[in-house]
Amino acid sequence: MLPVLRCLSIFYCKYFVQTDKIKYSPTINHILQVQMNRLIMTKYASLLLLLLFMTSQNLTAQEESMDKDKVGKNFKNVVRMNITNPLIFGSGSIVLGYERVLNKHQSFSVNVGRMQLPKFGLFNFSDSTAQINKSTKESGFSVTGDYRFYLASENKYAAPRGLYIGPYATFVKMGRENSWDLNTDNFEGKVGTNLNLQFFAAGVQLGYQFVIWKRVALDFVLIGPGIAFYELSAGLDTDLDPNDESILFDKIDEILQEKFPAYNFVFDGSFKKSGSAKTTSIGYRYVIHLGFLF
Repeated sequence: MLPVLRCLSIFYCKYFVQTDKIKYSPTINHILQVQMNRLIMTKYASLLLLLLFMTSQNLTAQEESMDKDKVGKNFKNVVRMNITNPLIFGSGSIVLGYERVLNKHQSFSVNVGRMQLPKFGLFNFSDSTAQINKSTKESGFSVTGDYRFYLASENKYAAPRGLYIGPYATFVKMGRENSWDLNTDNFEGKVGTNLNLQFFAAGVQLGYQFVIWKRVALDFVLIGPGIAFYELSAGLDTDLDPNDESILFDKIDEILQEKFPAYNFVFDGSFKKSGSAKTTSIGYRYVIHLGFLF
Protein backbone atom coordinates (compact mmCIF):
# COMPACT_ATOMS: atom_id res chain seq x y z
CA MET A 1 0.00 0.00 0.00
CA LEU A 2 2.96 2.36 0.49
CA PRO A 3 3.49 2.90 -3.27
CA VAL A 4 -0.16 3.97 -3.53
CA LEU A 5 0.14 6.46 -0.69
CA ARG A 6 3.35 7.89 -2.16
CA CYS A 7 1.64 8.43 -5.52
CA LEU A 8 -1.36 10.04 -3.83
CA SER A 9 0.87 12.41 -1.88
CA ILE A 10 2.66 13.57 -5.03
CA PHE A 11 -0.65 14.04 -6.87
CA TYR A 12 -2.16 15.91 -3.93
CA CYS A 13 0.71 18.38 -3.76
CA LYS A 14 0.79 18.93 -7.49
CA TYR A 15 -2.88 19.47 -8.21
CA PHE A 16 -4.43 20.67 -4.96
CA VAL A 17 -1.71 22.60 -3.15
CA GLN A 18 0.30 24.29 -5.89
CA THR A 19 -2.65 26.08 -7.46
CA ASP A 20 -1.03 29.52 -7.25
CA LYS A 21 0.40 28.99 -10.71
CA ILE A 22 -3.06 29.34 -12.25
CA LYS A 23 -3.94 32.86 -13.33
CA TYR A 24 -7.43 34.36 -13.06
CA SER A 25 -9.04 37.70 -13.75
CA PRO A 26 -8.58 40.00 -10.76
CA THR A 27 -12.28 40.61 -9.89
CA ILE A 28 -13.12 40.20 -6.21
CA ASN A 29 -16.06 37.83 -6.79
CA HIS A 30 -14.03 35.64 -9.10
CA ILE A 31 -11.13 35.47 -6.64
CA LEU A 32 -13.49 34.53 -3.82
CA GLN A 33 -15.08 31.82 -5.98
CA VAL A 34 -11.67 30.41 -6.92
CA GLN A 35 -10.56 30.36 -3.29
CA MET A 36 -13.77 28.57 -2.29
CA ASN A 37 -13.28 25.99 -5.05
CA ARG A 38 -9.70 25.43 -3.88
CA LEU A 39 -10.91 24.90 -0.32
CA ILE A 40 -13.59 22.43 -1.39
CA MET A 41 -11.31 20.42 -3.68
CA THR A 42 -8.55 20.37 -1.07
CA LYS A 43 -11.01 19.17 1.56
CA TYR A 44 -12.20 16.35 -0.70
CA ALA A 45 -8.64 15.28 -1.48
CA SER A 46 -7.66 15.38 2.19
CA LEU A 47 -10.67 13.30 3.20
CA LEU A 48 -9.87 10.76 0.49
CA LEU A 49 -6.25 10.46 1.64
CA LEU A 50 -7.35 10.08 5.25
CA LEU A 51 -9.94 7.45 4.35
CA LEU A 52 -7.45 5.42 2.34
CA PHE A 53 -4.82 5.62 5.06
CA MET A 54 -7.25 4.48 7.77
CA THR A 55 -8.78 1.65 5.76
CA SER A 56 -5.56 0.36 4.20
CA GLN A 57 -4.30 -1.04 7.51
CA ASN A 58 -7.44 -3.07 8.13
CA LEU A 59 -7.73 -4.23 4.51
CA THR A 60 -4.10 -5.30 4.42
CA ALA A 61 -4.64 -7.31 7.60
CA GLN A 62 -7.62 -9.01 5.99
CA GLU A 63 -5.54 -9.98 2.96
CA GLU A 64 -2.75 -11.33 5.14
CA SER A 65 -5.30 -13.41 7.00
CA MET A 66 -6.47 -14.85 3.69
CA ASP A 67 -2.88 -15.66 2.81
CA LYS A 68 -2.61 -17.74 5.96
CA ASP A 69 -5.71 -19.66 4.93
CA LYS A 70 -3.87 -20.58 1.70
CA VAL A 71 -6.80 -20.03 -0.61
CA GLY A 72 -5.75 -21.75 -3.82
CA LYS A 73 -8.51 -20.70 -6.21
CA ASN A 74 -8.09 -17.52 -8.25
CA PHE A 75 -11.42 -16.04 -9.31
CA LYS A 76 -11.44 -14.52 -12.78
CA ASN A 77 -14.65 -12.45 -12.66
CA VAL A 78 -15.75 -9.43 -10.65
CA VAL A 79 -19.18 -7.79 -10.70
CA ARG A 80 -19.25 -4.39 -9.03
CA MET A 81 -21.19 -1.25 -8.27
CA ASN A 82 -19.92 2.31 -8.42
CA ILE A 83 -20.56 3.78 -4.95
CA THR A 84 -19.06 7.21 -5.75
CA ASN A 85 -21.62 8.43 -8.30
CA PRO A 86 -24.66 8.30 -5.97
CA LEU A 87 -22.78 10.50 -3.50
CA ILE A 88 -21.98 13.13 -6.15
CA PHE A 89 -24.92 13.03 -8.57
CA GLY A 90 -27.69 11.60 -6.38
CA SER A 91 -29.30 8.23 -5.74
CA GLY A 92 -30.61 8.01 -9.32
CA SER A 93 -27.06 7.55 -10.68
CA ILE A 94 -26.43 3.80 -10.63
CA VAL A 95 -23.50 2.31 -12.56
CA LEU A 96 -22.69 -1.41 -12.58
CA GLY A 97 -19.49 -3.01 -13.85
CA TYR A 98 -17.82 -6.27 -14.82
CA GLU A 99 -14.10 -7.11 -14.72
CA ARG A 100 -12.63 -10.14 -16.47
CA VAL A 101 -9.14 -11.44 -15.68
CA LEU A 102 -7.16 -12.38 -18.80
CA ASN A 103 -4.00 -13.68 -17.11
CA LYS A 104 -2.09 -13.31 -13.83
CA HIS A 105 -1.36 -9.64 -14.40
CA GLN A 106 -3.95 -8.25 -16.83
CA SER A 107 -7.71 -7.65 -16.99
CA PHE A 108 -10.31 -5.45 -18.62
CA SER A 109 -13.52 -3.99 -17.25
CA VAL A 110 -16.72 -2.42 -18.58
CA ASN A 111 -19.04 -0.18 -16.55
CA VAL A 112 -22.51 0.87 -17.73
CA GLY A 113 -25.37 2.58 -15.96
CA ARG A 114 -27.78 5.42 -15.44
CA MET A 115 -26.56 8.95 -14.76
CA GLN A 116 -28.46 12.14 -14.01
CA LEU A 117 -27.75 15.73 -13.12
CA PRO A 118 -28.37 16.56 -9.46
CA LYS A 119 -31.78 18.01 -8.67
CA PHE A 120 -31.67 21.78 -8.69
CA GLY A 121 -34.11 22.26 -5.84
CA LEU A 122 -35.72 25.58 -5.00
CA PHE A 123 -32.87 28.09 -4.94
CA ASN A 124 -33.32 31.50 -3.37
CA PHE A 125 -31.58 34.20 -5.40
CA SER A 126 -30.95 37.81 -4.50
CA ASP A 127 -33.82 38.89 -6.77
CA SER A 128 -37.10 37.38 -7.94
CA THR A 129 -36.52 37.84 -11.67
CA ALA A 130 -36.14 34.09 -12.32
CA GLN A 131 -37.13 31.33 -9.92
CA ILE A 132 -37.19 27.58 -10.52
CA ASN A 133 -40.49 25.99 -9.44
CA LYS A 134 -40.12 22.32 -10.33
CA SER A 135 -37.99 19.66 -11.97
CA THR A 136 -40.00 17.62 -14.45
CA LYS A 137 -37.74 15.03 -16.06
CA GLU A 138 -34.20 13.66 -15.95
CA SER A 139 -32.23 11.32 -18.19
CA GLY A 140 -28.69 10.11 -18.81
CA PHE A 141 -26.24 7.24 -19.04
CA SER A 142 -22.58 6.43 -18.57
CA VAL A 143 -20.26 3.99 -20.37
CA THR A 144 -16.67 3.37 -19.24
CA GLY A 145 -14.03 0.86 -20.25
CA ASP A 146 -10.52 0.28 -18.93
CA TYR A 147 -7.61 -2.12 -19.32
CA ARG A 148 -5.58 -2.97 -16.22
CA PHE A 149 -1.99 -4.06 -15.75
CA TYR A 150 -1.52 -5.42 -12.22
CA LEU A 151 2.10 -4.70 -11.32
CA ALA A 152 3.93 -7.94 -10.65
CA SER A 153 6.79 -6.15 -8.89
CA GLU A 154 4.42 -4.56 -6.34
CA ASN A 155 1.82 -7.31 -5.80
CA LYS A 156 2.18 -10.70 -4.15
CA TYR A 157 -1.24 -11.78 -5.44
CA ALA A 158 -2.44 -12.43 -8.98
CA ALA A 159 -5.07 -10.25 -10.66
CA PRO A 160 -7.58 -8.92 -9.79
CA ARG A 161 -5.86 -7.97 -6.53
CA GLY A 162 -3.36 -5.26 -5.80
CA LEU A 163 -1.88 -2.20 -7.48
CA TYR A 164 -2.71 -1.60 -11.15
CA ILE A 165 -2.24 0.95 -13.91
CA GLY A 166 -3.77 1.26 -17.35
CA PRO A 167 -5.76 3.31 -19.89
CA TYR A 168 -9.42 4.20 -19.61
CA ALA A 169 -12.12 5.92 -21.68
CA THR A 170 -15.53 7.16 -20.55
CA PHE A 171 -18.59 8.81 -22.07
CA VAL A 172 -21.31 10.44 -19.98
CA LYS A 173 -24.51 12.18 -21.06
CA MET A 174 -26.98 13.75 -18.62
CA GLY A 175 -30.10 15.86 -19.05
CA ARG A 176 -32.68 17.57 -16.87
CA GLU A 177 -35.87 19.49 -17.67
CA ASN A 178 -37.02 22.27 -15.36
CA SER A 179 -39.83 24.79 -15.20
CA TRP A 180 -39.10 28.42 -14.28
CA ASP A 181 -41.09 31.49 -13.30
CA LEU A 182 -39.62 34.41 -15.24
CA ASN A 183 -40.55 38.03 -14.48
CA THR A 184 -38.85 40.76 -16.53
CA ASP A 185 -39.82 43.96 -18.33
CA ASN A 186 -40.50 41.99 -21.51
CA PHE A 187 -41.87 38.69 -20.22
CA GLU A 188 -43.88 37.33 -17.32
CA GLY A 189 -44.79 33.64 -17.09
CA LYS A 190 -43.42 30.12 -17.08
CA VAL A 191 -40.46 28.97 -19.17
CA GLY A 192 -39.26 25.39 -19.63
CA THR A 193 -35.57 24.58 -19.95
CA ASN A 194 -33.88 21.42 -21.17
CA LEU A 195 -30.32 21.29 -19.81
CA ASN A 196 -27.86 18.77 -21.27
CA LEU A 197 -24.30 18.00 -20.24
CA GLN A 198 -22.10 15.45 -21.95
CA PHE A 199 -18.41 14.69 -21.98
CA PHE A 200 -15.89 12.20 -23.27
CA ALA A 201 -12.65 11.60 -21.38
CA ALA A 202 -9.64 9.35 -21.93
CA GLY A 203 -6.51 8.95 -19.89
CA VAL A 204 -4.42 6.73 -17.63
CA GLN A 205 -5.46 5.59 -14.16
CA LEU A 206 -3.71 4.24 -11.09
CA GLY A 207 -5.67 2.13 -8.62
CA TYR A 208 -5.65 -0.54 -5.97
CA GLN A 209 -8.13 -3.39 -5.53
CA PHE A 210 -8.46 -5.17 -2.20
CA VAL A 211 -10.05 -8.59 -1.80
CA ILE A 212 -11.43 -9.38 1.66
CA TRP A 213 -13.38 -12.33 3.03
CA LYS A 214 -12.26 -14.27 -0.07
CA ARG A 215 -15.03 -12.85 -2.32
CA VAL A 216 -15.53 -9.14 -1.60
CA ALA A 217 -13.63 -6.63 -3.75
CA LEU A 218 -13.06 -3.00 -2.77
CA ASP A 219 -11.64 -1.15 -5.78
CA PHE A 220 -10.13 2.35 -5.52
CA VAL A 221 -9.42 4.23 -8.76
CA LEU A 222 -7.03 6.66 -7.08
CA ILE A 223 -5.64 8.85 -9.86
CA GLY A 224 -7.02 9.15 -13.37
CA PRO A 225 -5.67 12.19 -15.25
CA GLY A 226 -6.65 12.59 -18.88
CA ILE A 227 -8.12 14.82 -21.57
CA ALA A 228 -11.84 15.57 -21.49
CA PHE A 229 -14.19 17.15 -24.06
CA TYR A 230 -17.20 18.87 -22.48
CA GLU A 231 -20.42 20.17 -24.04
CA LEU A 232 -23.12 22.03 -22.10
CA SER A 233 -26.36 23.39 -23.58
CA ALA A 234 -29.77 24.65 -22.45
CA GLY A 235 -32.82 24.69 -24.71
CA LEU A 236 -35.91 26.86 -24.09
CA ASP A 237 -39.53 26.03 -24.91
CA THR A 238 -40.41 29.75 -25.30
CA ASP A 239 -38.99 32.48 -27.53
CA LEU A 240 -37.42 35.15 -25.34
CA ASP A 241 -35.66 38.44 -25.81
CA PRO A 242 -31.85 37.95 -25.81
CA ASN A 243 -31.59 39.88 -22.54
CA ASP A 244 -34.21 37.67 -20.91
CA GLU A 245 -32.42 34.57 -22.15
CA SER A 246 -29.21 35.86 -20.61
CA ILE A 247 -30.96 36.35 -17.24
CA LEU A 248 -32.22 32.76 -17.26
CA PHE A 249 -28.89 31.30 -18.39
CA ASP A 250 -27.15 33.25 -15.65
CA LYS A 251 -29.38 31.64 -13.00
CA ILE A 252 -28.70 28.16 -14.40
CA ASP A 253 -24.98 28.93 -14.39
CA GLU A 254 -25.22 29.99 -10.74
CA ILE A 255 -26.90 26.71 -9.80
CA LEU A 256 -24.28 24.65 -11.65
CA GLN A 257 -21.56 26.45 -9.71
CA GLU A 258 -23.31 25.45 -6.48
CA LYS A 259 -23.66 21.80 -7.54
CA PHE A 260 -20.23 21.25 -9.10
CA PRO A 261 -17.19 22.64 -7.21
CA ALA A 262 -14.96 22.28 -10.29
CA TYR A 263 -17.45 23.94 -12.67
CA ASN A 264 -15.50 27.20 -13.02
CA PHE A 265 -12.29 25.28 -13.78
CA VAL A 266 -13.94 23.66 -16.81
CA PHE A 267 -16.21 26.33 -18.29
CA ASP A 268 -15.10 29.91 -18.95
CA GLY A 269 -18.44 31.70 -18.51
CA SER A 270 -19.61 31.60 -22.13
CA PHE A 271 -22.69 29.57 -21.12
CA LYS A 272 -24.19 32.60 -19.35
CA LYS A 273 -24.26 34.55 -22.61
CA SER A 274 -25.49 32.01 -25.15
CA GLY A 275 -26.82 29.01 -23.21
CA SER A 276 -24.17 26.70 -24.64
CA ALA A 277 -20.50 25.98 -24.13
CA LYS A 278 -17.90 23.60 -25.51
CA THR A 279 -14.45 23.15 -24.07
CA THR A 280 -11.48 20.83 -23.83
CA SER A 281 -9.89 20.51 -20.44
CA ILE A 282 -7.90 18.27 -18.14
CA GLY A 283 -10.10 15.49 -16.79
CA TYR A 284 -9.73 13.31 -13.70
CA ARG A 285 -11.24 10.03 -12.65
CA TYR A 286 -11.80 9.04 -9.00
CA VAL A 287 -14.02 6.06 -8.27
CA ILE A 288 -14.70 3.59 -5.49
CA HIS A 289 -16.26 0.24 -6.48
CA LEU A 290 -17.74 -2.45 -4.27
CA GLY A 291 -17.70 -5.86 -5.94
CA PHE A 292 -18.07 -9.62 -5.69
CA LEU A 293 -15.67 -12.24 -7.11
CA PHE A 294 -16.76 -15.46 -8.75
